[in-house]
Amino acid sequence: MKKYIVLLLLLLMIGGCSSGKSDALIVGMELAYPPFETKDNSGNPMGVSVELAKAFGEYLGREVIIENINWTGLIPALQTDKVDLVISSMTITEVRKESIDFSDGYAKAYLAFLVNKDSPVMGSGDLNNTDRTIAVKTGSTGDFYVTNNYPNAKVLRLDDESAAIAEVINGRADAFIYDQLTIVRNFQQYQDKTKTVFIDNQQPEFWGAAFKKGSPLVEQFNAFLKKFKEDKGFEPIVGQYLKEEKELFDDLGFAFFFD
Repeated sequence: MKKYIVLLLLLLMIGGCSSGKSDALIVGMELAYPPFETKDNSGNPMGVSVELAKAFGEYLGREVIIENINWTGLIPALQTDKVDLVISSMTITEVRKESIDFSDGYAKAYLAFLVNKDSPVMGSGDLNNTDRTIAVKTGSTGDFYVTNNYPNAKVLRLDDESAAIAEVINGRADAFIYDQLTIVRNFQQYQDKTKTVFIDNQQPEFWGAAFKKGSPLVEQFNAFLKKFKEDKGFEPIVGQYLKEEKELFDDLGFAFFFD
């Protein structure tokens, strides 16, 4: 009988030791958008979103486990309880709100134009002209933005951003519209052939953490985020991952993610 009691106690102890794992905060992200979500040389998650997730876990007193999930699988992972939340540079949209909940916005995302250096375009308004051609990635935010705001321009729809950038570099399109970070990086690579143009009077989109409908974590994340911003928590993260980009954004007159 004593043998069975000892065995039962051992099983309870083992169960108690493993219960901490079940209390881990499982965060989904697609590790394919550096420096926000990516991997280090050893394959470990790293980036702005990873640091934000870790800070939230520390706020809750919970271990954080990052699950690398393909973009199209992130929302289904929330809905099937495979992850507790998603932090993956996900734009808050009304369509997505129909199936998941979002936190308050933690970053602002803007669009910008990469323009052929020889194009007469000097400002964003110059592109709303029948003589101008704007390359877009089909189905992207930039595609929708140009459709709604540049009715006079010719729109060249392509399947990927690299093809659109090639059209600008080769002078077959005046401009390519995409998120500011992508535009800045390509400008850095092709400064001899391109220039950048910020979009006047643009309303930013916001990135938010995503949750399963009705999750109590939404309120907790919003409380954490408020304190995190008050404590200037993004400053060391920007210094670690986005220092050069921040300086270049400032030089170009672009609004930054956390301004």
